[in-house]
Amino acid sequence: MGEQPIYTTRAHVFQIDPSTKKNWVPASKQAVTVSYFYDSTRNSYRIISVDGTKVIINSTITANMMFTKTSQKFGQWADSRANTVFGLGFTSEQQLSKFAEKFQEVKEAAKMAREKSQDKVDIRSTRIDLNNDTFDFKQDSGPASPGSKQASSFNGTDDEKIFKVGPEMLLMKTEHESAAEQSSSSRKWEAELQSLREKNSILVEDLHQSSTKMDVWKKQVSACKEESDALRQKIAQLEYQYQEAGQEQQRNAELSVRVQQLEAELRDKEQEVENLRKQAEIIPQLMAECDNITSKLQVTESRKVELESRMDVKCYIDDISQVTESRKVELESRMDVKCYIDDIS
Repeated sequence: MGEQPIYTTRAHVFQIDPSTKKNWVPASKQAVTVSYFYDSTRNSYRIISVDGTKVIINSTITANMMFTKTSQKFGQWADSRANTVFGLGFTSEQQLSKFAEKFQEVKEAAKMAREKSQDKVDIRSTRIDLNNDTFDFKQDSGPASPGSKQASSFNGTDDEKIFKVGPEMLLMKTEHESAAEQSSSSRKWEAELQSLREKNSILVEDLHQSSTKMDVWKKQVSACKEESDALRQKIAQLEYQYQEAGQEQQRNAELSVRVQQLEAELRDKEQEVENLRKQAEIIPQLMAECDNITSKLQVTESRKVELESRMDVKCYIDDISQVTESRKVELESRMDVKCYIDDIS
């Protein structure tokens, strides 16, 4: 079947700076496709990512690898074969969690495949040694022989260990397997190249759509900026109007106080006018009394002439005169009040 993708996602790819071993260097200008691949012929797992025609991730997963979440949307793992550290930036925490879970699953599968591969290699090596009578294996009751050291020697990494054997049969078998692997690898790379071409065309189309969306977003941002400037100007005008309204409100409060004072003064004046009006209503009665007294005074004057000869009449006339004078003074004061009322009206 060859190598097949088992999980695919999109992320921004980074690699550790080889000079500082601290800073991250972007390996892609934008989010690219990152895929898990399983090779059934080698029973191995790889993480592969391609940016255009450039392979930016080609990492074989081993049992001793560890994927670490350094933030809510960023994770990393170290690859000793590539002598680097890869970092992936995702658009959401869910994508990062899914990728980490898949990494753990693939790691466990690689560990199991490694253990099975070692068991098969041990069994095959034991059978070959027994058939060729080349190596001696250590027994529980006997000392170790030189052949045991040669059988326990390894060449390669921890993930792929190959015994060094000398028989021609094993060498021919190895060459045959190598040719088969090269043929399978060639077909695999052709299929992968075709898949990458298809993905590249999809990415180009996505890039074109992204450029179109970017132009639309730029126009929207420009429109939002213009609208924001207009809103700022309107806010400044409203603040100025608010300040003027505050001053006007203060003036209105002062005018309200002045109006209340004038209303109080007006009520006082109205009360005073009402009192004068009541006094004016009494004036006709006083005038009538004055006329009556005047007529009586005339009568009294006429009788005064008659009573001048009489002493008793004289005293009476004096009394009447005093009374008349007092009434006259009172009438004159009331006449003055009436004139004052007429002047006010």
